[in-house]
Amino acid sequence: MTRRPAPPQTTGVAEQHEALPDGMRTAVDDFARHLAAERNRSEHTVRAYVGDVVSLLDHASRAGATAPGELTLAVLRGWLARRRAAGAARASLARHAAAARTFTAWAHREGLLATDPGQRLASPKAHRDLPTVLRADQAETLVTAPAGRDDAVGLRDRLVLELLYATGIRVSELCGLDVGDVDRMRRVVRVIGKGDKERAVPYGLPAEQALTEWLRSGRPALAGPASGAALLLGARGGRLQPAAARRLVDGHARATGLPHTSPHDLRHSAATHLLEGGADLRSVQELLGHASLASTQIYTHVSIERLRSAYEQAHPRA
Repeated sequence: MTRRPAPPQTTGVAEQHEALPDGMRTAVDDFARHLAAERNRSEHTVRAYVGDVVSLLDHASRAGATAPGELTLAVLRGWLARRRAAGAARASLARHAAAARTFTAWAHREGLLATDPGQRLASPKAHRDLPTVLRADQAETLVTAPAGRDDAVGLRDRLVLELLYATGIRVSELCGLDVGDVDRMRRVVRVIGKGDKERAVPYGLPAEQALTEWLRSGRPALAGPASGAALLLGARGGRLQPAAARRLVDGHARATGLPHTSPHDLRHSAATHLLEGGADLRSVQELLGHASLASTQIYTHVSIERLRSAYEQAHPRA
């Protein structure tokens, strides 16, 4: 007997999930399996998309639909309009539309929909705020914050901060690293990114020094039966989890007087500093693992804004 995947964790969504007609509920569960197993989407993405689809099908069922095959473009548009009226931001509406299109395309391929109404569903363009970027001196202050600690946790924290800033990898990619993913001769890490795509990312001497200390003194002190091949370990010896990595980054930022800082802020900072240092956009795209150059171009806007700010502060005719 195949076990049904657990409904989303949010109580309201779980209740909507259970209240759906049988055909709709089964379709949602099959869609969740498809996202996780066949498209290799992250747990976070699966949860978000399934939550959106449950909301869509709940809206459809309230309008009288009993199966996915009854979804129409009017139903999809009505659902988005309802989300907009509830105050959803443009970025959220764009994600809702993407989730709906992904679901209807899948349902059409599976024979649950005669046609794919999602193909004609317009998506509001999400407003993209410029990312938070630390100055180079702030980044150095943060990554060297644990330098005075030689206990296992301090050595681990130093490596986490050094690797995040040195490589610009995502926190999930960092926590997924195994010891064997680090090529210390060439100073590169093998990263498995979105879509199960592999890339090699270089790192510098400070990160190598932090890695040496961690492998020599830190990791052996924390390692236990649950450690496996994981490069970075939590306090109980298991693989370091992204939530714990986020907490330690922000904790060290606050301890050094910096504003709230996340691992993704270090990724943004690394990308911006690379471009400001003369790296070309294509190289930064490859290092970050962006599928589209458009995702990387946001950092050129950051650099221009920083240049504009410096100009306005320093030029007598600004």
